[in-house]
Amino acid sequence: MALVPAKDTTNALPSPEGRAMGHLALHYGPAGDGPAAARLLTLLGLVETQMLPLPQGNFYRFVVNSGHFARGDGIVYLSALPEPQVRLIAAMHAALGIGTAQQDPAVGAYRAMLASDPEASFHFGFLVPSLEDLEDLVLTLHDLAENDPEFRGRITITANRARRGDAAVDARLDASPVFGDCTRFAYGRNGVQVFIETDLVKAGQLGECMHFELDYVFPGAGDHILSVVEL
Repeated sequence: MALVPAKDTTNALPSPEGRAMGHLALHYGPAGDGPAAARLLTLLGLVETQMLPLPQGNFYRFVVNSGHFARGDGIVYLSALPEPQVRLIAAMHAALGIGTAQQDPAVGAYRAMLASDPEASFHFGFLVPSLEDLEDLVLTLHDLAENDPEFRGRITITANRARRGDAAVDARLDASPVFGDCTRFAYGRNGVQVFIETDLVKAGQLGECMHFELDYVFPGAGDHILSVVEL
């Protein structure tokens, strides 16, 4: 097991005047998917601050928490895919034969990669403040994916537990309703990941779906899944 050392950032923390992560723009497909996509972002923990009805579909503004309501950072925008992008995605699908007997093998290989490693391509990660909050959210999403008309068949959930080695962490995860029977492991210790794949939000090279990542890091660990990568 190789440990890739992180750069020493002890003296590299940004000053209060430094850059911040400003905003991320996400898109849904048909106008009718807008409310469900916005509902999903709210379930993931974002705070909706604006909904602007537009002919092509609602425009939404979210912030990462209520403290960012009037700020210029920590913002997520959600709107309908522009028509030129819809046509481009359709043209790519046609050229690759997606959904036909002549589908390009690269499509299957790409989808298989994402099924095996959901963070291998574009994704958006959330840090959840407690493991209990994460577990409750994942159980809720599982229920919605099975029983809610807006979400049924449109959400796939994949979990990674922390690599074994810390007795307390291992015991807690063994008893977890989400991670207890999980056979997948993160690229590191002292943290867990849950990936939500959904076609309610369009992204990725094929414009098909978006991957959201929910992370929790156990407190007090010097090295964890978001600070050091283990190969």
